[in-house]
Amino acid sequence: MVNLQEASSSEESGPPAFKTPSMKAPECFDGTQSFKVRSFIQPCQLIFHNDQENSSQDRKKVLYSTLFLIGRAAKFIEPYLSNLTNKYLNYLLNSWKLFESQLFTLFGDQNEIRKAEEELDSLRMKEGGDLSLYIADFRSLVSSIGDWGERALIHHSRKGLPSRILDQLASHPSRIDSLQDLMDITLELDKGTMRGKMKRFIIKRRSQKPQS
Repeated sequence: MVNLQEASSSEESGPPAFKTPSMKAPECFDGTQSFKVRSFIQPCQLIFHNDQENSSQDRKKVLYSTLFLIGRAAKFIEPYLSNLTNKYLNYLLNSWKLFESQLFTLFGDQNEIRKAEEELDSLRMKEGGDLSLYIADFRSLVSSIGDWGERALIHHSRKGLPSRILDQLASHPSRIDSLQDLMDITLELDKGTMRGKMKRFIIKRRSQKPQS
């Protein structure tokens, strides 16, 4: 059996670490309880988010997370850590999204995943709805399904937007390469729409005031 800590640190001077001394490390995950996948992933993500210097290093994030895998979950990752120089196996260690997706696929509740996929497919924002709430709901569902890929997520997110945003999005000059790009742009457009409405409302109110 491979010692995960030794294998994870074999490429570096020590085990992979993040600069978050005040944050509690993730609890060990053994893969036996499907509902614990999310409670393992989320603390890892919080730690990564709070160390911006290292948060973009996927390999470091994956290797750090493997330190907390035990039991069945550890057996899943052992072949990859046993062959760190094998380019055909390295793809999983080099992609946090793929690693996260594999944890959900292998150890998550498949009924929960299917339900989240169905809800994501039917999620729609009403014409007068709150964009920030739509984005929060979308992000929450995405966290339950693992990795669909950026293009698929962009497609589903756009599909649920109301025409007031889609019409502006169609003529927006910025390129959209990620779900975050789409969300940033739609928030910017929606704020502009709200400012425009407020300005028109103020002008209308002023025009209705009786002349002294």
